[in-house]
Amino acid sequence: MNALTAPFVALSIPSPAQGVWHLGPLPIRAYALCIILGIVAAVWIGERRWVARGGKAGEMQDLALWCVPFGIVGGRLYHVITDHDLYFGEGRHAVDALKIWHGGLGIWGAIILGAVGAVIGARVMGIRVLPALDALAPGVLVAQAIGRFGNYFNQELFGRPTDLPWALEIDRDHRPAGYENVATFHPTFLYESLWCLAAFAVIILLDRRFRLGHGKVVALYALLYTAGRGWIETLRIDPVELHDVGGLRFNVWMSMVVFALAAAYLVWAAARRPGREESVYRTS
Repeated sequence: MNALTAPFVALSIPSPAQGVWHLGPLPIRAYALCIILGIVAAVWIGERRWVARGGKAGEMQDLALWCVPFGIVGGRLYHVITDHDLYFGEGRHAVDALKIWHGGLGIWGAIILGAVGAVIGARVMGIRVLPALDALAPGVLVAQAIGRFGNYFNQELFGRPTDLPWALEIDRDHRPAGYENVATFHPTFLYESLWCLAAFAVIILLDRRFRLGHGKVVALYALLYTAGRGWIETLRIDPVELHDVGGLRFNVWMSMVVFALAAAYLVWAAARRPGREESVYRTS
């Protein structure tokens, strides 16, 4: 901190005093509430988009019964696999891997298994997979924006130290080793939330303008999200097992790979599958 930045530190974002409240013996966890609220928002947005595409009301709610459990399991598995030393080894307790309310959902695992759930559910329900995913994808960005506030309440996954006016105050007990005497950090939860909301707005505008179909909305979601996640990830200082692969965090590499695949699909689909599906239902 210097004389120029000191007056602005008072504008920093305070961390919540607590992330858990109790109704008698029942703990109410802010992290879980953020995840639930995000899911509700995603399903509501997806439902409206699905009906606008010619689907029946209630079908995205039914599809969510497949997507959400698969997505939560996938997100947790990805987190446990990439941060396995938090749960296994000397002095660790493997049962902690099941305690999802403490935080720890990997977005890539959630997307992959969530999509698997969507494919299974869509086939059971007799609806086309790509129109369903195109309907749901923008709402997922809103869900991610809301869900990141769970990290805020848990005081986790913040970025490097900073004295910027919007710096996030972190309690000493939540600071990683080597940063015990640093009080303010980049609020990466906020950066990602705002990025997701901006990406949501861009997708909605482009979809209305060009009537995107055949999975192009999903590809656009992946393209825009990874473009932001890549640079936000470079700010984070939380330790991960796959921290440094070729000088970059593993999730930065994942973002670049997914970005490239999404861009390639968009180019291919724009040339080979223009426009939008005539029907959202399978004919056979």
